[in-house]
Amino acid sequence: MDDYLVRVIAREAGVRGFACFTTAMGREGARRHDASPLSAAALSYGLTGAALLGALLKVQQRVAIKVQGNGPLGQMVTESDSYGHVRGYVSVSDLPSPINIGPEQVAFAIGDQGLLTVAKDLRLKDVYRGVVELQNGHMDKELMHYLQRSEQVPSWVEIGAKVNSVGELRVAGGLLLQPLPGSDPGALDDLIQRSDDLPLLADLLADGQTPEDILRMVFGSMDYEVLEKRALSFRCSCSWERSKKALMLLGRAEVESLLAEGEAVVECHFCHERYYYGVEALETILDEMSG
Repeated sequence: MDDYLVRVIAREAGVRGFACFTTAMGREGARRHDASPLSAAALSYGLTGAALLGALLKVQQRVAIKVQGNGPLGQMVTESDSYGHVRGYVSVSDLPSPINIGPEQVAFAIGDQGLLTVAKDLRLKDVYRGVVELQNGHMDKELMHYLQRSEQVPSWVEIGAKVNSVGELRVAGGLLLQPLPGSDPGALDDLIQRSDDLPLLADLLADGQTPEDILRMVFGSMDYEVLEKRALSFRCSCSWERSKKALMLLGRAEVESLLAEGEAVVECHFCHERYYYGVEALETILDEMSG
């Protein structure tokens, strides 16, 4: 199954829901960072969270989630845009991994003290930033806490991932439920109760249930409309040109020093793509800086 997200709305009840399948992007993130099973599972949680928040954006907007906890994972940064392109990295990609990896192990890796920061580029003059303290290291509960405290939107978030016996990510996905502005919160409470009564999201996905299936289980007899089915993918926005601009920001003296060394290498934190600049490229950069 390819990664994708489904967005639905129950207008009469006044709620909306998002469910996504994110296994491929989790595997791609793990491959790019050569992540151990526990680091890969944590990164998958973060990528799924970014995909869910990205579904709330308008065209050309972006969102970034930074988690800095006291767990051994260190910092985790994930980003998404309004088109379903997601990327991310963790500071420690080689965490020792227990035989069984579940939500508690991932929460321990993140830590229960620290900060969760959400930055949104809404195409306005200033970037919006919301910061909340970590509660317990469970990524879905941390995002619920952020949405309630920083954006004042009561929400239900569930993120799940399963790692198989050989340490590979088996499935990953997420669920987000929110009330529509001005609606009665009672309908959301009913959906939360129904969702809480279901098996864990990761178990449902592992059993072959799709995002559409999960939304049908959660909404039950409530009338709702499918608004969108959006493809998701691990895709980085880095490029040779962007990296060249980063070199130019270092200043002329630094670029001249790199030229003396014969080359420069810029590596992207998010995808580990490496961009090489030889003597000719560095001379061209210096010419452009002079111009």
